[in-house]
Amino acid sequence: MANYDLIVIGSGPGGYVAAIRASQLGMKVGVVEKAELGGICLNWGCIPTKALLKSANVFEYIQHAKDYGIEVKEASADFSGVIKRSREVANGMSKGIQFLFKKNKIEHIAGHGVLKKGNKVEVTDAAGKKIMYEAKHIILATGARSRELPALKIDGKKIIGYREALVLPERPKKLLVVGSGAIGVEFAYFYKTMGAEVTVVEFLPRIVPVEDEEVSKHLEKSFKKSGITIYTNSEVTSVDTKGKGCVSTVKTPTGEIKIESDIVLSAVGITTNLEGIGLEEVGVKTEKGKVVVDPFYKTNVPGVYAIGDITSGQALAHVASAEGIICVEKIAGQNPEPLNYNNVPGCTYCSPEIASVGYTEEAAKKAGYQIKVGKFPFTASGKAKAAGAPDGFVKVIFDAKYGEWLGAHFIGANVTEMIAEVVVARKLETTGHEIIKAIHPHPTMSEAIMEAAAAAYGEVIHL
Repeated sequence: MANYDLIVIGSGPGGYVAAIRASQLGMKVGVVEKAELGGICLNWGCIPTKALLKSANVFEYIQHAKDYGIEVKEASADFSGVIKRSREVANGMSKGIQFLFKKNKIEHIAGHGVLKKGNKVEVTDAAGKKIMYEAKHIILATGARSRELPALKIDGKKIIGYREALVLPERPKKLLVVGSGAIGVEFAYFYKTMGAEVTVVEFLPRIVPVEDEEVSKHLEKSFKKSGITIYTNSEVTSVDTKGKGCVSTVKTPTGEIKIESDIVLSAVGITTNLEGIGLEEVGVKTEKGKVVVDPFYKTNVPGVYAIGDITSGQALAHVASAEGIICVEKIAGQNPEPLNYNNVPGCTYCSPEIASVGYTEEAAKKAGYQIKVGKFPFTASGKAKAAGAPDGFVKVIFDAKYGEWLGAHFIGANVTEMIAEVVVARKLETTGHEIIKAIHPHPTMSEAIMEAAAAAYGEVIHL
């Protein structure tokens, strides 16, 4: 029986980061992974979708080249080439994880891991051979998969999830996207830009429903302008796949309608991977499909921890990574700070992009704050206008009494690269006045943050 200081089950952005940090802290580490190293994010999520979206961005630029004084004739999208590039990017990144494992002397244990009593993990390899491993500490980082609705059973051909959406053999002429969270709107933008006729159905009153209401309204307006059809307060009640394509029955506020499409993409959230990993046998406590953990990711079973999508924090790659680092640093006897889940940035990579952190305006009011709100549109930004990207705005929210930065909500080009300023500023307890007095370079999109802060305090210059 092989012995380790730490075994991690799952090699996604939570698992592999936890493993590397543990190795840096002197632990002997093994990582159990039955699929590709890097998990869903690297192989079937964050990374390949961003590669697809970059191709869409490039194609969109070419289509609007005349706006920049450049003539381009007969440009067309090679859909299979776009998919091929995306897979190459993901495969290259997965090989990068292999390199990091070798560099940090981490053993990749290929197979399916199951918890056993006495701090043991039984791994079944591809040939069915079972090997028992033992570790002082075991971290569960098994992630999540596409959630299925009763009316939307994924068959992988006509009703698909995000994995199939990444590798379709050909571009559908018509696509119905069910759900308008990050996954839904990113694929809606990608396929629309590639030339598909796209319809989005959202059960809640507005698209990207976790975002600030003004951001949701702006994205809906932008999407509709691009030709995407949107139904909110609506529900797909059934999908008929008997014919060549799909006929979806959709219950809308004004009555029942039928929507024809080649493919239906189910993007209605995720379900945690808790089955078949030995939780019941060992007695690990779960609630509502999540493993119950303390602020340092200990479960109720000594020596067993859980991080990432299977716990109650936001299901985001960077959250899983942060949790993994905190978890192993605590195991190593260090004194890490618990994660502040109200200072986690969220990014959505459709066009225009969305980035946000902290309280929405509505949430800040509900929490009892007296607030100051500042907003700066990119139509007033010299860099945005010069770049041909005036769509969107920066919105900031401060506590009126103490100047605490409560939240920020961006929509526009490259805003996912701008939100880190707010995260760091909030971590350092920076006030609105300090942001106003911090010189931002000109001309940049980032100036909009300073201008929005100034707008909150009646000091904005360029509006």
